[in-house]
Amino acid sequence: METNSIGSERKSVQEPIIKYVSTTSDCENTLSKNINLKLGYEYLTKEKALQLRNGKSGIILIDIFIPQLLKLNPKLTEIEAREILKQLEKARPDIEGNFTIWQFLKGIKTIYIQSEKRDINVKLVDFENINDNIFQVTDEFEFSNGFQTIRQDVVFFINGIPVVFVETKSPSEIEGMSKAFEQLKRYHNECPELLAVEQVFVMTHIIKFLYGATWNVSEKNLYNWKEKQVADFENLVKSFFDKKRIVKLITDYILYTRKDDLLQKVILRPHQIRAVEKIVERAKEKKKKRGLIWHTQGSGKTYTMILAAKKIIENPLFENPTVIMLVDRNELEAQLFGNLQSVGFEYVELVQSKAHLEKILREDRRGLIVSMIHKFDGISENICRRDNVFILVDEAHRTTSGKLGNYLMGALPNATYIGFTGTPIDKSQYGQGTFLIFGKDDPPKGYLDKYSIAESIEDGTTVKLHYTLAPNELRINKELLEKEFLDLKEAEGMSDVEELNMVLEKAVNLKIAIKSPNRINEVAEFIAKHFRENVEPLGYKAFVVAIDREACSVYKKELDKHLPEDYSRIVYSSNYNDSEEMQKYHLSEEEEKRIRKSFLEPQKNPKILIVTNKLLTGFDAPILYCMYLDKPMRDHILLQTIARVNRPYEDEEGKKKPSGLVVDFIGIFSNLEKALAFDSSDIENIIDDIEKLKDRFKELIEFSENNYLKPLEKVDNDKKIEFIIVSFEDENKRKEFYSHYRDIIDIFNIISPDEFLRPYLEIIEALTKIYKILKEAFEFNIKVSKEFTKKVEELVKKNVHQSKIQNGLEIVEIDENTLTEIEKKNSQERSKVFNFGISIISHITKEKDRIPFLKSIGEKVEEILTSFRDRQISSKQALEEIKKLYNEIIEIQKTLIEKELNVDALTIYYILKKENIQELDQLVEKFKGLFDKYPHWKTSEEQQRYFKREAITLLRNLVKIEKAVEITNKIVTYK
Repeated sequence: METNSIGSERKSVQEPIIKYVSTTSDCENTLSKNINLKLGYEYLTKEKALQLRNGKSGIILIDIFIPQLLKLNPKLTEIEAREILKQLEKARPDIEGNFTIWQFLKGIKTIYIQSEKRDINVKLVDFENINDNIFQVTDEFEFSNGFQTIRQDVVFFINGIPVVFVETKSPSEIEGMSKAFEQLKRYHNECPELLAVEQVFVMTHIIKFLYGATWNVSEKNLYNWKEKQVADFENLVKSFFDKKRIVKLITDYILYTRKDDLLQKVILRPHQIRAVEKIVERAKEKKKKRGLIWHTQGSGKTYTMILAAKKIIENPLFENPTVIMLVDRNELEAQLFGNLQSVGFEYVELVQSKAHLEKILREDRRGLIVSMIHKFDGISENICRRDNVFILVDEAHRTTSGKLGNYLMGALPNATYIGFTGTPIDKSQYGQGTFLIFGKDDPPKGYLDKYSIAESIEDGTTVKLHYTLAPNELRINKELLEKEFLDLKEAEGMSDVEELNMVLEKAVNLKIAIKSPNRINEVAEFIAKHFRENVEPLGYKAFVVAIDREACSVYKKELDKHLPEDYSRIVYSSNYNDSEEMQKYHLSEEEEKRIRKSFLEPQKNPKILIVTNKLLTGFDAPILYCMYLDKPMRDHILLQTIARVNRPYEDEEGKKKPSGLVVDFIGIFSNLEKALAFDSSDIENIIDDIEKLKDRFKELIEFSENNYLKPLEKVDNDKKIEFIIVSFEDENKRKEFYSHYRDIIDIFNIISPDEFLRPYLEIIEALTKIYKILKEAFEFNIKVSKEFTKKVEELVKKNVHQSKIQNGLEIVEIDENTLTEIEKKNSQERSKVFNFGISIISHITKEKDRIPFLKSIGEKVEEILTSFRDRQISSKQALEEIKKLYNEIIEIQKTLIEKELNVDALTIYYILKKENIQELDQLVEKFKGLFDKYPHWKTSEEQQRYFKREAITLLRNLVKIEKAVEITNKIVTYK
């Protein structure tokens, strides 16, 4: 391997990964020698890997794959093996093709075998004897599809098939992981043929080790790999790439589902994998027949249930078992579970009625059964006494309470019961209720597995929640709230919204106070103003949670006075004896689905949903940021309800939801100890008062003034940009500033607008401009504007004329006079380098679709700026090199006009010119003829083959055959 400086991406990240996993590698002596455990991967040099896959357009290591396939499938002939190879390499270049490859890897794909005269399942991986597979790793894996070329840093193979790739970045590179993520997305766009085969990706710069599923490239689907008692990079790498673990990850912990005919791919997170493995182990036990999984709201327990069911059903140890999944939501039952048969379950039975359930249990049905708990009501006793029956219960804290739980367990007395809950066991339930049903085999707290709120926030699985109390005059009298709700014994530990509604029906005075017409008028006006100023500018949406359905209809009427009518919709259940006013808001099933779907999309209305019962559980809308809570709640229901706003969200420009916000009109959060009767450790960090953020904000602003703004006061206005650039040349200093600035802006976005911020607006605006200048100068390949919310953009616009700091680097137009104008400027060479370089990049960004040839020049400019930023070249040298590229751009633009060339002809012209080919103009004219003759030479393999043959013939008269082939390949692979 090539040697780079210590701290580089290659030396500090890429090579150690290969060292930790391989038996031998060229980087064996680069790090500590007291590492004895090797994972046993064979290291392939990039040259060897290239040879095994027959060049850059090859994907699979053919000489590894074919012998292994024949070894694992003795009935196959070599012709049949090569047909399978062809199917893999020609898989559709999209998620559908990726699914096909996964089916092959999983061993559930069949092929017709001539010798057997039937279809058989093909085995690509040996799951029983892991070491009978061939595990290999290579680096600098360059792949070309004829039009684009990508290079993956590290690629892992099983039996010659590339299954995992790693994108590495230097730990010292600012925004390294963001750049790695952009590359991942680019790989999917530019070379989907390779990504159709690969199943998993990893991004790492040592500090973070993130993984995800290919074809599910969204930042919220990047997961932090972690294992208990694993703290260092070496052990993270080894635990992830352990041979058994990586095979399991790919074949057991990836799930494909179809929703509305759209194929989606999911990979489990570490806590889900851990829980699935614990569930399977509990299923094996004969004495312990219970288990409770608490994975906090939003952490993916539905998929944990599905994969646990799959593993139990597929395990021969359980002798063709029955798995019953109990869900409590019609939509979940129909939309998700209705498609499972197509993605690996041999048999799925959706229970239609109580009679249907009793029938299939009497028939001793095996495989997966999906039902709702109420269908067990009145079911016969001892209907199935087998012990290889496994019940997975969603929302266990309420689903099995009362007589329904007794019917269930009476019907299936020897089954194993695993309960799932998104909320912890409340204090009142220890020794009874949920604890007694599911947690008795795991004392003292009763959890088979636990993934707490604090853990989920730390991992980014959920976002932090903040609350703010509505103004005193809008809140309910504290004594009345406590007397008729919080102090009631029957209100403790409630886990079902119907129980809550029954308690509230008795709270007559409380309900009258909440539904007072004057109060609702004022609350609606407050909500409208708050939404307009606090939520809408961030691009998010909101819920209004009213005390009952009648209150929903009143809120709709009042909100329409302050907001456009289509901004809000009511979603509630209809009742035949509803008033005429309430009937106006009844929805058909199809209309409700349409509203819910539109709510998930940022550009569509409604922006506010008014609810009371529906959508408070089971409705995941990451774009939901703010909840206006005007319904008394506590314990499980309160946790479930506020968790609607804790889902991570990232828009198309990469802006992330900083947190979720609850605006409390009842006063619940003024007495959290009563409202949430759980162990404090279980609800640690669940929700914080927004007022605490103001104290933190003041600290951050004070630090900013002293460290970033005061030094600027002594500098002349026309020298401020240069001073900023020079002051932050040190990479660590820039990192600190970026982190500090983002903390300020996150808080600003949450609390703005607020009178509290008024004294700090000019400071925030100044810091924003410093941030923009530094990003443009040092992280020039990242679009800065996409990071700013409307609130920040408006702040900068308002102060743009008053500011003493310019709004970023000066971008100049690139034309024949630019160089003269740049040299006239009375600024330091350092500033000229950045201004000139960024101007060229900006120009190329605008022109690259019209003139793709400019793209490579833009990349060279970025390389120069990077070398200059990293002090590898002087400002004088950087300026000279940028001037050369500027002259090249001007020449290209002139040639395009003067010679009347189209883009393809221009590309040919410059490739041939750089090769010093004679008779240039005449040769370009001949190539134009080839373009006309083969108009689809870029997309058709056949036309490209003929095009290449004739292109080589044209060039052979001027250069040697080897050179002619090389130039032709440059032409067809030029990007």
